[in-house]
Parts: sequence; C-alpha cells; structure tokens
Amino acid sequence: MYEAFQARSARRVALARQALMLWRDCVDAHVVLAEDTSSLEEARELLERGVAAGERVLGQKPFDEDVGYFWSIHETRPYMRARAALAGTLWALNRREEAVAHQRDLLRLNPNDDQGLRYRQAEWLLWLQRYDELNELFAAYDSDNSAALAYTKALAIFRRHGFENAKSFLDEARAANPHVIAYLTGRKEMPAEVPAHVAFGDEDEAVEYVARAAALWARVPGALEWLEFSSTAPRRSPVSRLRGLAPRRR
Repeated sequence: MYEAFQARSARRVALARQALMLWRDCVDAHVVLAEDTSSLEEARELLERGVAAGERVLGQKPFDEDVGYFWSIHETRPYMRARAALAGTLWALNRREEAVAHQRDLLRLNPNDDQGLRYRQAEWLLWLQRYDELNELFAAYDSDNSAALAYTKALAIFRRHGFENAKSFLDEARAANPHVIAYLTGRKEMPAEVPAHVAFGDEDEAVEYVARAAALWARVPGALEWLEFSSTAPRRSPVSRLRGLAPRRR
C-alpha cells in the first residue's frame, strides 16, 4: 500500500488489488479502489467493505476506551479515512442523513478533527437546515479561524434572519479570507484543480471552500446577490436597496 500511495492510475490500482490478495482486511486498499471507480454505488460498496474491515482490525476496545483521540492512534487512521470517504459518497448518492451521521460519529471519535470534517459537516447541516446541530458545531469549534466556518456561519444567519443580522458575520468572514467572495460571485474564475494544501487567509483556501460550497450558496435565494452587493456597495448604502435580497424568515 505504501507503493500504491506513490503510484498513479493503473499501477496504483494493481498494487491495491495485490494488497487485498495478501490481506483481505487492508482498509486503505478498499479506499484506493473506490477512488478509481466511476460508479458511486460500486464506490459505496468498496468503502463499506473497507469500514467493516477497519472495525474487524481494530476490534471493540478502541471504540470503548479511546473515544476522543482516535486519530492519535495510528492504527485507526485507515478506518477513519475509509469512513470519511464513505460519508462523502453517501452524500453524493443523496443518502444525506446517513452521510451526516457518519461524520457526526467521526467527530465524536476524534473531536480534534485532524481530517477537517467539521467544514463539510457544517455545510451539510446547513443544506439540511439542521440549525440546532449546526449551532452546536459552531460552538464546538468557536476558536477555528477558517474561512470555511466563517462564511458558512454568515450564510446560515442570512438564510434564517436576513442580511441585516448577517452583516457582521459577513464582515468577519471577509476578514478571515477576502478572496472567497470574488470566486463565489464569479468575478474570478476558479482554477482547473483544487489545491492539495491551503493556508488560512490565502487564495488556495478560498478556492478549496468555493469548490465545496458553491452549490450551497447558490441554493439560498438572494445569497450571491447579497455577496455581490456587499462587496461593491458604499459603507453607508441605504438598507432599502437590499430589501429584495432578504430571504423569507423562518
């Protein structure tokens, strides 16, 4: 599997299959094979097998005794990778409650969230309008300075309470990363590939967030217009000019 991680395309897949022939419970091999297939259903089946293999390999003990710092135990990482990939695949298959449940449990096992699942979870909870759980997630990661949580929080406030209440949250999000708005509104073209590594406040972080959350912003009526107006309007613009952007209050 270490060779497979360094290989590409057919060689990568061949090594993953070889690993499974040597050991049927090689979790990462299932993940590599799932990444290679174009079928979401086949990917789901492979990842479910990977998660089951991870549970067999780990046994019950870490689930009883090591909750809270799973990722710090290296043996748990293949299982965590497989389950996170499964969550993403289930979401793509429109099995969204299952996807959210998997990520909720992964965050319970490892609240330090070395995988960065909190960002995707926040977006999914907002998509499903699970506001109580979303607020709990924001509170749990209150010290997080990422653009992802800041912009998702601003969008959540806008969706529930309108632009006037969301303005200060958008100001905080813009301070966290000013590049996001240009990409979300289409004033700046997205690159062909999402960067592998990002840093807080840089353009790569903006690209990563927008690649994942653009559909969520487009789903909320008036949200993109609000962003466009907020990025170009004078500081003392009359509120009346924004009345048409406020979503219906819930």
